[in-house]
Amino acid sequence: MQSTEILKSLSAPLVLVGAGKMGGAMLDGWLARGLDPNKVVIIEPQPSAEMTALVAKGLRLNPKDPIGHASAVLIAVKPQVAPDVVPGLISLVGANTVVISIMAGRNLGFLEQALPNAAVIRTMPNTPAAIGRGITVAVPNARVSTKQRQLADALLAAAGEVAWIDDEALMDAVTAVSGSGPAYVFLLADALAQAGAAAGLPADLAARLARATVVGSGELLHRSEHDAATLRKNVTSPGGTTAAALDVLMASDGLAPLLTKAVAAATKRSRDLAK
Repeated sequence: MQSTEILKSLSAPLVLVGAGKMGGAMLDGWLARGLDPNKVVIIEPQPSAEMTALVAKGLRLNPKDPIGHASAVLIAVKPQVAPDVVPGLISLVGANTVVISIMAGRNLGFLEQALPNAAVIRTMPNTPAAIGRGITVAVPNARVSTKQRQLADALLAAAGEVAWIDDEALMDAVTAVSGSGPAYVFLLADALAQAGAAAGLPADLAARLARATVVGSGELLHRSEHDAATLRKNVTSPGGTTAAALDVLMASDGLAPLLTKAVAAATKRSRDLAK
């Protein structure tokens, strides 16, 4: 069954707990794929005007009446408030409910302790989810059925690609690569702009060139059948300008070892925060 059909076939409510930037992006993706607003319940103390407007289309916002068991509960609150919020969701969880967390640093053990006997999935999305171009990595606990996994995949796919893993220990490295990764790309764009200005370009032109180059190259990588290494080689003429720059970037103390150290540092910090 296609993800759109899965979303349209929900028999019980879909509950979104926390509708900030990431939760709101998820909601936008679900509605764009045809999810009936009547099947959505939002629990959010500070809803946006756009979200409040959806009430007229049938979406339930902070209902006072009991919600009952949900098809899925997606938790998108800040991890620091999770101990106060998550245990209170137990009334939403029935035998067929799948609980999906996009909270950073809150592992399966925390979710299983807060919601005993629940089928839970821990995920790590990234910020391009806001435009439907993110990637989310998900790891289920042993209670998640094939049908629940399919529903979770359909919900997460509204924000971009989805990858599944079985070893939760990999989540720290996932966080370091894709969770934090957009910041590395933005740093590259900023550094490239500054380098262009240092080479004599007007600052506004250097910033424009850097932005367009990063965006265009990313789109080319997205659409191409070739991997990044092949695309790099395709741009590089022996003895040319690109080769001269890459001699610096690919030196023993260049970009690759620096990124390896950066990802290792982020991975360690992710492990430390989970303790």
